[in-house]
Amino acid sequence: MTTHHPLKAVTLTHVRYQRGDRLGHFLAWVSLVPVFISLGGFVSHFIFRRELQGMFFALGLIVSQFINELIKKSVQQARPETCALLEMCDSHGWPSSHSQYMFFFAVYFTLLTCKGIGGIWNVRTKWAALFLPWSLAVLTMYSRVYLGYHTVAQVFAGAALGIFLGGVWFWLVNSKLFCYFPLIEESAFGRYFYAKDTSHISDVLKFEYDNARAARKGQYLHHCVSRFCFYAYK
Repeated sequence: MTTHHPLKAVTLTHVRYQRGDRLGHFLAWVSLVPVFISLGGFVSHFIFRRELQGMFFALGLIVSQFINELIKKSVQQARPETCALLEMCDSHGWPSSHSQYMFFFAVYFTLLTCKGIGGIWNVRTKWAALFLPWSLAVLTMYSRVYLGYHTVAQVFAGAALGIFLGGVWFWLVNSKLFCYFPLIEESAFGRYFYAKDTSHISDVLKFEYDNARAARKGQYLHHCVSRFCFYAYK
């Protein structure tokens, strides 16, 4: 006789809201921001940028979520009663992993921007750039309570832990591990994956723009000289 075990869903993108609730629909999408950042942001960053700061940023978020799971399994605090409707009662709620992720991201991103590491934001635009991550962090925290996945205490615990871990990880990377970046660049891993560090460049976007234009001009001049020599030879 076959034994039937209860089914369990993969909750990575499993977000429910009340049908017809437009605010709930909007907040359900907000609740998926950590997924978009991980899959869209950091995967794209690795493919196109290969910056060591970005790699350690992503590694810190992974470590943070690992710590979150350890705490949840140790404390085993239940989710609110609405978990029955959301089919989430088989998982624990304290602290909120979504809140922890977003506030870790907001703190680390803020420190990178304010310290001028990476040279992406100038003084005129950095404060505008900081508005988005903190707004999304607060909205994500609110969404988890509104949709019934967490209590207020659970999301605030996640936010506090995310802020703490984000600050500690930034200090660890940029005070203790930063001196090893050149070694990583010259290692077999760094050479194979073209890993690099541009923290020493004050304006990375302008630096890459100028170098791309210079390379294009050099290629154009080489092409013109080649054609001139070809016709002169004929």
